[in-house]
Amino acid sequence: MEIRDPVHGSIYYSDAEVAVLDTAEYQRLRAIKQLGFAEFSFPGATHNRYLHSVGVGHLAGLAFDAIFKAFPFAKPSARVRLRQAVRLAALLHDVGHGPLSHTSELVMPLVEGLNIKVYEQSAKPSVHKNRRANHEDYTIKYVTDSMIGETIQNRFPDLSPIHVACLIDKTLICPDDFFMDNGIDYRPILSQLVSSELDVDRMDYLERDSYFCGTNYGKIDQSWILQNMTAHLHDGKMNLALNRRALYAFDDFLISRHHMYLMVYFHHKSIIYEEMLNRYLTSQDCSFILPADIHEYTSYNDYKLHEHLASVNNPWAQRIAQRRPYKVLVELHNTAENPRAEKIKKILEAEGVDTIWASSKARLSKYHTASPEDRALQIYVVDQYDRWDKAAPIDQSTEIFSRYEGTRIIDRLYVAPENYARAEKILTDKKV
Repeated sequence: MEIRDPVHGSIYYSDAEVAVLDTAEYQRLRAIKQLGFAEFSFPGATHNRYLHSVGVGHLAGLAFDAIFKAFPFAKPSARVRLRQAVRLAALLHDVGHGPLSHTSELVMPLVEGLNIKVYEQSAKPSVHKNRRANHEDYTIKYVTDSMIGETIQNRFPDLSPIHVACLIDKTLICPDDFFMDNGIDYRPILSQLVSSELDVDRMDYLERDSYFCGTNYGKIDQSWILQNMTAHLHDGKMNLALNRRALYAFDDFLISRHHMYLMVYFHHKSIIYEEMLNRYLTSQDCSFILPADIHEYTSYNDYKLHEHLASVNNPWAQRIAQRRPYKVLVELHNTAENPRAEKIKKILEAEGVDTIWASSKARLSKYHTASPEDRALQIYVVDQYDRWDKAAPIDQSTEIFSRYEGTRIIDRLYVAPENYARAEKILTDKKV
């Protein structure tokens, strides 16, 4: 099947892949917006996670082909099965996402309620005990124990749902040698294509979000990066690598993502809607709970949450439903914690003005604070024109990580529109 995508042009998916796309579980993503409340700031940002995921699966195939275009696999079948596995993992990486935004994860059940059997094969089973589930847990449940899993099992004879899950969740233990070929383990590089500092997920959402928001912040040299992605063998494991000539494009890729967070994802209007949703979901009278049953969960999408918010009397739910958000009174940009925001909040609340203080923190990269599983999978830089130049980890090959190591913090104080003039006068009189 050919899909006409506004960002990537014509995208092709096989009949077996279309069978996955056509499941009710996957179609649910059409009703989950990619950017949650961002459409209230950027009216064009109404694209959904279905379209995004279809683009990510497409880019995964392009990246695999670029990296292994002349690679000598033991058999052609090895190339086919590994390419198919990473395409499916990329296609399904977001399938468990909750309504509207990550905020809805506040009302997800304990992970034990999902009964995710493959977690028994996790390298760290204890991390799945006594914690609240998140969208990644629902993703693994969908992939391994739903109609999506059954479709994979029936339509792809060379792989199983667990192989796809292993590329989405790095802590899962692969039960066989699926990712091995000629004594080389290809799981690291395929996992990195799905999730890393240089993954196809980011490549798609930066270009796509930029396109639909009408901004230039997320523009990247995608074709050059893809053309220069390669592989590096280290200790029997194949890792993702980048040709040195594309290192500046990688730097720009990270900076573009950083700016998208500061200018789009952290837009003041998106933030206040998420804060109000947070207040409702954590209130004592909240009656919106996401179910543990995966079949029931499939009916939960953005529209269901919006309908619910409009139907309850909670003041925060009603503000969201009626589009009456709190308004920014003060906005502070810093690179360190600023006590001034808390001081202003205390002054306003002492005068009886309810205030929401939202602090948005952005870093260029999570590379240095990543999980042990991610830190163990290095991305390397190689030089195709200098045979004597040794491959080096990417954080040792560019200064971008150290130059942007600091955190950028945006503190905002919001008040109800009806209290805005009074709050402004209080701050003026107090000379804050």
